Amino acid sequence: MNGDQRIVVGVDGSEFSTTALRLAGRMSTSLNVPLEVITCLGTSDFFLASHLPEESTPTTEQLEETAKRLVDQALERAFGDSRPEGLTRSVKFGAPAKALIDESKNAQLLVVGRRGKGGFLHQVMGSVSGACVAHAHCPVLVVGQSADDLRDRTTG
Repeated sequence: MNGDQRIVVGVDGSEFSTTALRLAGRMSTSLNVPLEVITCLGTSDFFLASHLPEESTPTTEQLEETAKRLVDQALERAFGDSRPEGLTRSVKFGAPAKALIDESKNAQLLVVGRRGKGGFLHQVMGSVSGACVAHAHCPVLVVGQSADDLRDRTTG
């Protein structure tokens, strides 16, 4: 199977990205293609830095480990112990939109959440998902939250 037979999903730890991850996992299983979960580290990634002890200045290694931990948490929320076969994870350095657009060159589908951790709350679509829609090299699926995810957030 060549590299363009994979589904790429961007994950940043937000509820939207967990919903996107869950849907991408179902699609990869149904289509029998690998799923690559990508998280990105930018130079101004305040969300990741906020998960580190206050007294330290984060190093690249600390940020990468934090990103991996956030992806592991998203995988647990999305799949529990039933992760799709062929699932791989990677941490990319640089602007998330650019990294995902680059990865879309060798994918049959790019899946992103409608909004992530940053940006303005009242936007219909975040800047990363908007850039992916406009510039990706494959079809893009932008996923909003499902009613079940919203219910879990308000009751749990």
